[in-house]
Amino acid sequence: MKLYDSIGPNPRIVRIFMAEKGIEMPKQTVDLRGGENRGPEHLKRNPHGQMPTLELDDGSYLSEITAICEYLEEIKPAPALIGSTPKERAECRMWTRRVDLNICEPLANGYRFGEALKFFEKRIPVVPEASPGLKMVAANRLAWLNGQMADGREYLCGKRFTLADILLHCWLDFGALVGQPLDPANTHIKAWFDRIAQRPSIKADPVNPPAGAARK
Repeated sequence: MKLYDSIGPNPRIVRIFMAEKGIEMPKQTVDLRGGENRGPEHLKRNPHGQMPTLELDDGSYLSEITAICEYLEEIKPAPALIGSTPKERAECRMWTRRVDLNICEPLANGYRFGEALKFFEKRIPVVPEASPGLKMVAANRLAWLNGQMADGREYLCGKRFTLADILLHCWLDFGALVGQPLDPANTHIKAWFDRIAQRPSIKADPVNPPAGAARK
């Protein structure tokens, strides 16, 4: 297998997932800032032109971080970062979807349509007037999640560290660099974030500068 890698939170999520599972494979860096991901070679791997992409041993490709991580979990079940039972897997998928749709996606597009507009406007459809509202949605859902964490749980899935934690941590880390820092009033999430930040996999793979800020 080979991972087509780049800057950005999504490739970082996959790298940290791999590090936590002890999976190693060749990596090929794709120049996201230079637009290599929108070039013909990468579009053959992933027609959406997004990062990361996983090349399988049979020459086929997988994209989307949840699909890649689920595949890696299937081929190397331990340590389980999604789950080792149907209930555990469903719980992780529930929290991963909640985090992705309600926090990460509006956070990302709030940035893409706002501070990084000049970078992204020639690459994807952008809605500049939506940026403030998207940031508000992400902040609102983080406040909701803070309330959910008030029950003293260690991780999103209770005592299990999972893909949902990796996803949220990487995007909150990124958000702090692009004008969307975590509200200190979210004390339970802040305590959770600080715990995750101490993991060796996180320390070894620090957040990268945002693509949209690279040309400022």
